[in-house]
Amino acid sequence: MKRCTFAAAVLSRRYAYVPKVWPPTCSKKGMAIEILQMDYHYIVLDDEPSATAAALAVLGAEGVSLAGLSEFPHGPGKTQLDLIAPDTAALTRKATDMGLTVSRAKTGFLIRGDGAPGPAIASVLEKLAGAHIRVTSLQAVSAGAGRFGALLWVKAPDVPEAAKAMGAAAAPWNDLVDETSEESFPASDAPSWALAGPE
Repeated sequence: MKRCTFAAAVLSRRYAYVPKVWPPTCSKKGMAIEILQMDYHYIVLDDEPSATAAALAVLGAEGVSLAGLSEFPHGPGKTQLDLIAPDTAALTRKATDMGLTVSRAKTGFLIRGDGAPGPAIASVLEKLAGAHIRVTSLQAVSAGAGRFGALLWVKAPDVPEAAKAMGAAAAPWNDLVDETSEESFPASDAPSWALAGPE
């Protein structure tokens, strides 16, 4: 099903207004998108303005390189910091030396490509919808110079099928883990912002 046809079919079922003329990007083909299935770890910090800044500053000073990160509430008075590091061993070692508890390896998806994030991410979500896979969390942003980046998570049992549906490749810096438990992103219960709003 072509993208515009798919979008019109979905919107017409849920919303009163469906555009009669779709923007040119709706049918744009050949957008270069790279989707990587990546390992990440998380640490739990006190929910203080300086906690994350201090943790990232120390890790950086210790030579830990990060490909991405995400922070969100983790229960009362705590914040969870997801860290995507090419060298997970170094991350675990340095964070442990700082007195932090590092989670076991989790799995998510790193998406990057050319153009604006909207049309590209819509294409990715269509593939997941076709496989009947719900997204747990998604953040996408323009990186400038005609590029964008995004982080996407699904429930742990859906990881293999999501990777297949999206055509994801293994991130070059990690060995993929068998993500079969419910302990994926989020670490425990989904944060309120991930659950808010209508289905």
